[in-house]
Amino acid sequence: MLYPAHRHAGLWRDWREPEGVPIECTSRIFPWGKYVAGDAADVCISSWNRLAPNTMPSLAKSGANYMNSQLIRMEADINGYSEGIALDVSGYLSEGSGENVFLVRNGVIYTSPLSSSVLSGITRDSVLTLARHFGIPVVEQQIPREMIYIADEVFFTGTAAEVTPIRSVDRIQIGDGNPGPITNQLKDEYMGVASGLKPDRFGWLTPVRVTAEQPVTA
Repeated sequence: MLYPAHRHAGLWRDWREPEGVPIECTSRIFPWGKYVAGDAADVCISSWNRLAPNTMPSLAKSGANYMNSQLIRMEADINGYSEGIALDVSGYLSEGSGENVFLVRNGVIYTSPLSSSVLSGITRDSVLTLARHFGIPVVEQQIPREMIYIADEVFFTGTAAEVTPIRSVDRIQIGDGNPGPITNQLKDEYMGVASGLKPDRFGWLTPVRVTAEQPVTA
């Protein structure tokens, strides 16, 4: 089997077991449907902002940060949306409850910088790498809220969301309402590499040798 290689976001201390001490690892598998349901998502701008700088480390995937994400997602669910997108404390686009956000306008990809309280996600980094590989211009900058409504394409990236097209924001249709060509190109390439069906040009995959199978019980 192939799994994406783990890369730290830069905030974690490098920790190793003392030399000679055996390390045991367990993998558990359980069914999990799509994190964002459907072929494309209908989302809203949340009334909850992302965490302000110097309150908590937004770059860290820590348990305490998930309370903010839960509020964003719960509000979206209550109001009939697939997901919510939060603004940062300055009113610029930040990210979804568990996804980074990308916009496409006039052939250029825009995404919020880390200074807008976004997680430096592995999938985010992978999609940025693929976009540059395909020669698609990429701009990381503060993005005003209104820019998302006039974008040609919008999509999420995330470990669970993978690459998910966004169909509408606040019931305003994005483009023609269908996944755009750049979104589809990046999604197809990312999923192809992650599944081992396309060449791993960037050394993202680590083969895992499975020598024994254990039954999974409920």
